[in-house]
Amino acid sequence: MATTIPLFASFKYADSLTVVGISFCTALVCEAISWILIYRTSSYKSLKYSIDKASKKLETMKTENPSSKLTIKKSKTKKIDRVETSLKESSRDLSLFKFKSGAVVALVLFVVFGLLNSLFEGKVVAKLPFHPITIVKKMSHRGLKGEDATDCSMAFLYLLCSISIRTNLQKFLGFSPPRGAAGAGLFPMPDQKTN
Repeated sequence: MATTIPLFASFKYADSLTVVGISFCTALVCEAISWILIYRTSSYKSLKYSIDKASKKLETMKTENPSSKLTIKKSKTKKIDRVETSLKESSRDLSLFKFKSGAVVALVLFVVFGLLNSLFEGKVVAKLPFHPITIVKKMSHRGLKGEDATDCSMAFLYLLCSISIRTNLQKFLGFSPPRGAAGAGLFPMPDQKTN
């Protein structure tokens, strides 16, 4: 049986609000850890600056009017390729730099998920306003007894809250990835020009 704050014990949505509140607090803790390990360092700031600078330069180079001469077009293409390569390298370095705090954040999330799972095991914490498709039902009804497809388990609610709250919190605090690094990562998309 889940233990809730006595103030909310008789409240209809107590379990749902508890999961959402814990998810919000977890997102704050994770962002504090990320700030300590990543965002306040000079290495991160310099990488972010170089990515912003390269993405702006690439954007202006691509929007300039192309000249009719073939030699100018070739040199411009080479410059664009150099800037794109620099942007990819900086984005990869930024992803590797963020990787170290990812392990700590993952550990925190696993501990909180385990705690919540033991508190709300087999308990319906919310009702979905729709009948989910099969794959969503398997996620939303995980660990629950009964056949009501609109029952929502803690795991599903926590997953949805974690994704939405943490992403919006990063945007609010200004910790979202730089514009040019949004599509990059440890495993970037293959270059279209080589195919």
